[in-house]
Amino acid sequence: MTQNNGLAKRSEKGLLTPDNCVVTLIDHQPQMLFGINSIDRQSLINNVVGFAKATKIFGVPLILSTVETTFSGYIWPQLRAIYPDQTLIERSSMNSWDDENFVAAVKKTGRKKIVLAGLWTEVCVAFPTIQAIHDGFEVYVVEDCVGDLDLRTHETAMRRIEQAGAKPVTWIQVMLEWQRDWAHKDTYTAVMDVVKQHCGAYGMGVEYASTMVHGTPATVYEGWEVPLEVVHK
Repeated sequence: MTQNNGLAKRSEKGLLTPDNCVVTLIDHQPQMLFGINSIDRQSLINNVVGFAKATKIFGVPLILSTVETTFSGYIWPQLRAIYPDQTLIERSSMNSWDDENFVAAVKKTGRKKIVLAGLWTEVCVAFPTIQAIHDGFEVYVVEDCVGDLDLRTHETAMRRIEQAGAKPVTWIQVMLEWQRDWAHKDTYTAVMDVVKQHCGAYGMGVEYASTMVHGTPATVYEGWEVPLEVVHK
């Protein structure tokens, strides 16, 4: 049995599956990143990019939204590289749930579970989360793909949205929840690539086991080379 995106059907029973949710990434822009102090900024970029790759692997609908680009800057180029043809929903509102185009895009997917991440936790995450729950959606906030001015503001915002009914998750948890079974070979290799590139020591362990235990060739990724103009200097 297969699901709508052609992958093997996963059981639900309260869990996320590739065919029961929509992912929203809100305001991952340079100006919004500058003020983040609740999480290491490079770790945050790594987590968001890894999660975006996982979303694409499993064919989960993705909504990318930006706010006041002329002030906040363009969406991170790493995200644009993964979704080069994605139409961005540009807003003036801090609260994406106040933007009719954003809400329409969510409703168009026909899915009632929203997996949401954005900057900052206390505003661009908390506001749409609370209102989407009010409107009958189930919201999962990817806590290691969000950030705020400091740890206190982040944690306070997380408590508020949890009290409103939001479910905190992490990006690796969601990716593995979508994968669920290593026998699902249609996504196995791609997921392992994301693990190797974005999951730190876990990824290094997978690479080690793959090459030293199972004898597979060492992983080589395009775009990791030193630029030629540097090499030849």
